[in-house]
Amino acid sequence: MDFSSNISPIGTPTSVKKILKKNIENIKNYPDYSSSSVILSLKKYTQLEKSNILVGNGAIEIIYNFCFAFLSKKTKILIPIPTFQEYETAAKLNNSQILYFKTMNLSENLDQFISMIPKNGCIFICNPNNPTGKLLEKNQLLQIIKKAKKLSTIVFVDECFIEMVPESNESVISYVKKYDNLFVLRSLTKSFALPGIRIGYAVSSKYMIEILQKIKIPWSVNSLAQDAANIALKDKSHLTKSNLIIKKELNYLTNKISKLNGFDCNKSSTNFILIKTKNNSTNLQKKLLGQKILVRDCKNFRGLNNHYIRIAVKSHKDNLKLIKALEKIR
Repeated sequence: MDFSSNISPIGTPTSVKKILKKNIENIKNYPDYSSSSVILSLKKYTQLEKSNILVGNGAIEIIYNFCFAFLSKKTKILIPIPTFQEYETAAKLNNSQILYFKTMNLSENLDQFISMIPKNGCIFICNPNNPTGKLLEKNQLLQIIKKAKKLSTIVFVDECFIEMVPESNESVISYVKKYDNLFVLRSLTKSFALPGIRIGYAVSSKYMIEILQKIKIPWSVNSLAQDAANIALKDKSHLTKSNLIIKKELNYLTNKISKLNGFDCNKSSTNFILIKTKNNSTNLQKKLLGQKILVRDCKNFRGLNNHYIRIAVKSHKDNLKLIKALEKIR
């Protein structure tokens, strides 16, 4: 059982599996160069204009293309840590100057963070944050965006997990129409369980999207990925069902694991939990693998050490097996 991958606890929508089987013969043809049908689907889904939307081969391609297009060795980058490693990795390829802001909960240190926003730079914020699961409220993000705009700084907001936050909508996706320094990343990988398909999207100002469209690798989004996206975006009931399970099982796992000796759960708002453990994280991972359970060893997250693991919220049946396995850890 894979608890290391933070995808929807109900897996891939049945409707997506059906369309992939139906259209498998289309792999003999080149895909739509501009992903035009997906952009139309996203236009309806996001309530934004086509010129504000970019489709990519997963969120990762968009991160790297963004850094290539807008960062340089003169660019100062501000990244709260611990967070998703790829922002740092992509920025370093452009020799950008990176400043790290260590916090386990950015909302508690917001004023200090805002005071450190660089001029003519870039800020990366994952919301909710991976691996901590902490969520910034919309008004807090807007404070950052407004201050950054005054300093001519881009705010890159990664919302790849935002659709798996039960009973909350802190997305700033609609604000790209108002703030031309805002860039929002989304992925279908997490919310619709499509990591093998590789499709993500971003929304931003017409100017930024136009630049990224020009530097994209031709045919980077395959035809099956485009088919999957078009169907998944119509299946809103999938997100509803997924979030009902996340809400219930997130509380269950947090309560159960917190009662175990040597395990302390970081309060999360989404479909994964960061756990501090007295055990060495690598040894713990190996012990759980012996019980056919895979968790994420978080020692390579900047800002964490070898006493943290991360688990995804899965079905109650799977979660029960994880609890039993953790109870055996000595």
